[in-house]
Amino acid sequence: MSSPITKDIRPVSVVIPTWNGGSRYLELLRALGTQDLVGGFQLVVIDSGSRDGTREASQHAGALLVDQDQSTFNHGAARNRGIEASSGAVIVLLTQDALPIGPSFLTNMLGPYRDAAVDGVYARQFPQEDCDPILKERLRGWSASRTVAELQFFVQADAEASLKLFGEVPPHERYRRCAFDNVASSVRRSTWEQKPFPERNFGEDMAWARRVLLDGGTIAFEPTAEVEHSHRISMKREFFRLYRDHKNLYELFGLQNVPSWERVRKGWAWQRNYYRELIAELDITEREKRYWRLYTMPYALLETTAQYLGARSHWKAKESKFWASFDAWACAD
Repeated sequence: MSSPITKDIRPVSVVIPTWNGGSRYLELLRALGTQDLVGGFQLVVIDSGSRDGTREASQHAGALLVDQDQSTFNHGAARNRGIEASSGAVIVLLTQDALPIGPSFLTNMLGPYRDAAVDGVYARQFPQEDCDPILKERLRGWSASRTVAELQFFVQADAEASLKLFGEVPPHERYRRCAFDNVASSVRRSTWEQKPFPERNFGEDMAWARRVLLDGGTIAFEPTAEVEHSHRISMKREFFRLYRDHKNLYELFGLQNVPSWERVRKGWAWQRNYYRELIAELDITEREKRYWRLYTMPYALLETTAQYLGARSHWKAKESKFWASFDAWACAD
């Protein structure tokens, strides 16, 4: 069977930013090569100077390759550049380590666009087999792990009413309705032309969804479009990720999960107990359970502290040179 991938004009495009994608990216290309989308699709790869064969593999697969200077890389801007180079009326966005599950991933991703009101769609995510139990539990609670399809909006086709409702609902509800994840997502070109991704290094997907929904638009979650995606990172990188995440959530939605040092302390205790119970139920050896119990003691403190500091950074960085420097360090990509 011939590959559905081409660099030529097609109604559907797939855009992937890459940098030294390694063997995981080769798996992604193979998965895309098995897609059952009628008529195939255009593949656009935005590469930031890979030296591990990622560029060559992309070209060999049939992709349109666009160069991106790594020193000026920006998550929102890079995706805008890829979409601009593409031809599709619908553009599917993937990260280089998000592996489509099954040959109908793209077909299923396109399904919600039968509703003309839908501006963007995001897929269901599954952790990799070797995902650690703590990260697996966190991913289980993310919106992209749900099993039921949903349309997310405030008031469809009414920007004024949407803005009013946004101001009336609590921060958690604002966040829930605007959930969107560029690990595996898609956008309607006509919507993107009016509302490109904001040029930011973190949270460009949620910021885009917020803008679309405040304008009366609609986002769809499609659980039959499935990808495998997770990666273990160090505690230091996890602290930075959580800090940036909660800085972003406060900026976009006014969300502050941990509002005080007292809540940091109580949250640390609660999380330690929660993880202890979780680990006790795992089908792993006693030695592994001891390891994860010890691991979660500092990890639980890291979680609550990062959430607290990230949400406070909007004003702490303005009043203190120290916090301004810390914020710049924590948010460096």
